[in-house]
Amino acid sequence: MTKILLVSHSEKLAEGLKELLQQMQPDVDIEAAAGDSGGIGTDPDTISTKLQAWKEEEIVVLFDLGSAWMNTDLAAEMSGMEEQVTIADAAFVEGALAAVMEAGFGSSAARVKAAAEAAGSQKKRPEA
Repeated sequence: MTKILLVSHSEKLAEGLKELLQQMQPDVDIEAAAGDSGGIGTDPDTISTKLQAWKEEEIVVLFDLGSAWMNTDLAAEMSGMEEQVTIADAAFVEGALAAVMEAGFGSSAARVKAAAEAAGSQKKRPEA
């Protein structure tokens, strides 16, 4: 099953989102790589460690800001896991929710990424 990694500048943000996602889809493995030495930021070494825990798995990564994407890309390269890591350019919350639901169906990383990226165009409330 495709794994989900949340990369955020804020540990509280990532852990809160992880908690929400686990309530929605408890069978999907979700991890967070967030913060930098207890502060705000992202760290390629922390991200790489999380990726390596799933060395033989397909992983879809969702990120909060552009530098989180850069550090994720660097971490995948550093760990030699470019083939297993798929980075979704999606809304962090809505994309992660769509990704975890799709992953719960046993979908491939490509399908999980597509679901995450499509989620940003969905409306949250009915039109008046």
